[in-house]
Amino acid sequence: MKRHYLLILLLAATSFTRPASNPHDGWIPLFNGKNLNGWDTYLKGVGGNTDPQHVFSVVTDGNENCIRISGETTGGLSTKKEFRDYHLQVLFKWGSLTWGPKKGKKKDSGLLYHSVGQNGADNGAWMRSQEFQVEETNTGDYWGCAGATADIPAQKSNDSTYVYDPNGTLYTFRADNQTGRHCIKAGDAEKPTGEWNTLDLYCHGDTAVHVVNGKTLMILYHCAQVDNGQLTPLTGGKIQLQSEGAEIFYKRVRIRPITHLPAEILSK
Repeated sequence: MKRHYLLILLLAATSFTRPASNPHDGWIPLFNGKNLNGWDTYLKGVGGNTDPQHVFSVVTDGNENCIRISGETTGGLSTKKEFRDYHLQVLFKWGSLTWGPKKGKKKDSGLLYHSVGQNGADNGAWMRSQEFQVEETNTGDYWGCAGATADIPAQKSNDSTYVYDPNGTLYTFRADNQTGRHCIKAGDAEKPTGEWNTLDLYCHGDTAVHVVNGKTLMILYHCAQVDNGQLTPLTGGKIQLQSEGAEIFYKRVRIRPITHLPAEILSK
């Protein structure tokens, strides 16, 4: 009996020291570290799952494989599955290449979530979605893509610029009204170009939280979509990684279900 009790204690102790990648801690990898199985590609002017320029590929960085997005052609890499009520985590770092209209400018990409409908609905490249902006110095911003909307507390700095403020006025961001579809995040948490950054996206119900390197930069409420002037909820969908004129690397893309938003991210 004593030996059995000690065994239970030993198993309980080891359960608290499991590495974050252990399959029993709730995380589900979306990138298997080998190939792009489980994902679809779409390129503007080319179509789906056709990638003659190898815009999307798997490469090795150090001792770890990661997703390379060249940025040479505008498009996206999207999950085959749809998700809702989750915590998504992904690491990214910038490469050195820029292309086309983005050449020599801020490197740009994006994490699109609650992606629904047809590819190409936004700029001929992406689905209707909410965007967790990934752009040099602007990582954490919000954009509503192809009819996606959100209510965000913000301060209005001029006629067309709004900056997230948890104590600010609650504005509705949508493309068809005066506010527009873009809200700037609060502060800057991105690391210098070439270093790995951690993005955490929390979605529960119609609320979403953008976290960069452990810092909450924006909370969105009442995520929705507009069709013919009518709003309906937008609380789930696919996840897309943008190709938008800049070389970028993503790794450790993983997701886990949540039943509520953690209090610590709401108070940061």
